[in-house]
Amino acid sequence: MTAPFAADARTPAELLHAYLRAGAPDADPSRPLITFYDDSTGERVELSAKTFDNWVAKTANLLQDELNAGPDDRASLLLPAHWQSAVWLLACWSVGVTAVPGGDPADADLVVSGPDGLAAAEACSGERVALALRPLGGRFPQRPEGFLDYAAEVPGQGDRFAPYSPVDPQAPALETRVDDLALKLTGEQTVALAREGAARLGLTPASRVLSTLSFDDWTGLEAGLLAPLAAGASVVLCRHSEKLSEEQWEKRVESERVTLRLG
Repeated sequence: MTAPFAADARTPAELLHAYLRAGAPDADPSRPLITFYDDSTGERVELSAKTFDNWVAKTANLLQDELNAGPDDRASLLLPAHWQSAVWLLACWSVGVTAVPGGDPADADLVVSGPDGLAAAEACSGERVALALRPLGGRFPQRPEGFLDYAAEVPGQGDRFAPYSPVDPQAPALETRVDDLALKLTGEQTVALAREGAARLGLTPASRVLSTLSFDDWTGLEAGLLAPLAAGASVVLCRHSEKLSEEQWEKRVESERVTLRLG
């Protein structure tokens, strides 16, 4: 029986590290890991595992060194299913911060918000980070008052990251929802559920999953990030794609070599 991809990984960040490990079976840091479409702007972004890891490292350094975040902190992520949202999730897990997609900012130690969530994000008494979610990772034309502009802060961060203390796989890592019920997971439990999802969906390292689902619940996180990551596969995230015709979908599925469409 073939061992699962990254069989020794116990945290989501370790799943990403497996893509970068020299000589790891099925690992290729140069192949696409995340491809993102925003059909309201025509944006298409493709990130290899190596490029994605670079963004994660910079963001984790921002979290740890500039925002003073660490284990026991909770981050409310008011973000859509976007490549930068995936970066923030992995950055939180690299530092040991509990990621709470769609969580109440008033109950969080810090908040990370896209343009649509800024008013709600003001309820957070801790650090606030705003993402413009513009093509090419662009800045806000004018920085929202009371927020750091992620696109202005992250470029100067280091390209490599090391947590001040090793991340505990049994510490809290993710708070989400499944079937409208609260789900709180450690890093180890997150990886285990991601592997179960990958097996249920029949994913392999050759799989390419297209998802239009939100990251605000487990189903969307599993489809658009965690199950593909656990399988050594890749993902295509599509935003604002509601008006695409079936013919346009067929062309995208073909051009991106999609093996499974979810959402």
